[in-house]
Formats: sequence, structure tokens, C-alpha cells
Amino acid sequence: MSHDHSSLDPSHFTQEFWDDRYRTADRLWSGQPNAQLVAQTTDLAPGEALDAGCGEGADAIWLASRGWTVLAVDVSAVALERAASHATAQGGEIAERISWQRVDIRDWDPAPRQFDVVSAQFMHLPPPLLETVHATLAAAVRPGGTFLVVSHHRDDLHVNVGRPEGPTHIFPTPDELAESLDPDVWEVVVAAAIGRPATDLDGKPVTLTDTVLRALRRP
Repeated sequence: MSHDHSSLDPSHFTQEFWDDRYRTADRLWSGQPNAQLVAQTTDLAPGEALDAGCGEGADAIWLASRGWTVLAVDVSAVALERAASHATAQGGEIAERISWQRVDIRDWDPAPRQFDVVSAQFMHLPPPLLETVHATLAAAVRPGGTFLVVSHHRDDLHVNVGRPEGPTHIFPTPDELAESLDPDVWEVVVAAAIGRPATDLDGKPVTLTDTVLRALRRP
């Protein structure tokens, strides 16, 4: 099925856009790890993780605090500098477990089968590009490893929490994410819309819904 991507501004995926956005505030995000990352990886033994689109580093820092060795990548140099500072503030042992790298995820290709967990949190790109990026990231998971994708749910776009703008089809459903994986290669452990409490921009409590895919690469 073809889609009209005319409402998606390509500049919104560039380093310049994200560097400028991060400069608008001393801290753009909450500083807390994403709820679904915590829920879906707490039961995993620490190993090597890739945090794709790491932002200000809360997920990478949380993983490192639990014994993971983390490669954290982002398009924004401002975000990475901030993330490294936050990690250092947590102590040398945590900071030493994290490598920070600036990459443009749209054309970056990590080495295949080298991570026990690959996490892509709230990465919203036009569907053909998103599918390509997800396939590249999935290829970086070792046999027995976990591929975790979390995105905004399209039914929540009316909630006033500063969501990215764009047509609803840039927010894939759980089934769409699951169907993109080869069942001979992957066991889908979770493909669901999962709610979590949050606060909107007016300070009111709301329940948000995340689209969550957790898949295990077959041995």
C-alpha cells in the first residue's frame, strides 16, 4: 500500500533539527528510562545492548546500572554530550559501560549479530524508511537475543503530550511490527498496545498507550 508522505518534513530527521531542538531546554526528556524498556528487559541477563536513538541517555544509563555494556547512538551531538555528562554524574563504573556514538540511523549499519538486546524507542520515520531501519537493527541481534521496538500508538495522537506531528501511518500497530519479522527467524514474545500513566502538558494525569514489539531471535 502506498502512502502520501508529503506532510513529513525530511529536515526533521537531521542532526541540525535535533541539535536545535535539544538546545531549546536544559533537559528535553524526563531523565527516567522508558517504562516499556524497563518492563521488557528487567528479566534479561545483562549482556551487550544497542540503544538506537538514545537521546539524553536515560535508557542507556539504566541498562548500564544493571550491568549491561551499551552502545548508545543518536543523530544529535548535543544530546550525546548531555547524555555522557548524565552518565558521568552516575559514577565511573556506569559511565565506563557506555559508548556514545553519533550516527544517522537512516543510513547506519551496525555489524550483524553482535548485541543481546537492540532497543529502538519512539523512532518515527516514514514507513518505507522505518521498515529498512528496523530490518537493519534487527539484523544486529545475536541468536537468542531480543529486539525491542516501542512507539507511540496512533489512537493516542489527540493527547496533549507533545507528540510528533504526522499522518497516523507513521505510527505502526503491534501487528504491523510483528508481521515485518520472518517467523522462521523470530519468535514474537510481545506484540501489544500497553498503557502507562503520564502527565499531559497541562499537568493533568492521562493514560498513554505504547505500541510494543518484543521478539526473540531463534538460536
